[in-house]
Amino acid sequence: MTSLYTLKTIAHIQSDFPEKFGIPRQSGLVESLKAKLIFEPDYRNPDALRGLEDYSHIWLIWGFSESIRDEWSPTVRPPRLGGNQRMGVFATRSPFRPNPVGLSCVRLEGISTTPDFGPVLHICGADLMDGTPVFDIKPYLPYVDSHPDAQGGFGSRHAGYSLKVDCPPACLELIPEQCRSALMEILAQDPRPSYQEDPARIYGMKYAGMNIRFYVENDELHICGVERL
Repeated sequence: MTSLYTLKTIAHIQSDFPEKFGIPRQSGLVESLKAKLIFEPDYRNPDALRGLEDYSHIWLIWGFSESIRDEWSPTVRPPRLGGNQRMGVFATRSPFRPNPVGLSCVRLEGISTTPDFGPVLHICGADLMDGTPVFDIKPYLPYVDSHPDAQGGFGSRHAGYSLKVDCPPACLELIPEQCRSALMEILAQDPRPSYQEDPARIYGMKYAGMNIRFYVENDELHICGVERL
């Protein structure tokens, strides 16, 4: 028997990523990456957040709004396996799922109140594109949600991997100071598709109103241009 459920969008994410390319592959990989959660008018009641300030981290249940398809496949090609090996969709975090729902654990930096949007959540470590719809928020409970001895499958093969980032002074001057730390961490995570190893290819990543151009050679990422959008 098939049941249909309706999910209500309670909020949207406000982040510095206007497109998917460059977004960290998992939440928490770039702790200095800041974002805001703006509630929809029907959910701007401060009482709904009463007690949330006592938690350091929260779970966000959200939608892959840019990856909705009419059909689904039981297997996908994870980028971390080079895009050449198929795995079961339920053994991956691919956005192409029967239900395009995502789950992220983020740090709650604070809650503010604004005249235009009511309560706003300030979060860190989000792996979400600007405008992503959020369906629910739940507090992170360390005593049940943390499992340090858990096995991570193929998803843990690249844990700790990072690139050295080279940013010439002329490019660094074009990057606002408040964006530099997060940007360097994002680039160190290697935003390229895992199967792409062409050292001559120059990539462009849109972030915080800039187009960051870079290439990668010998495990070092070189920023070669910064353009204001």
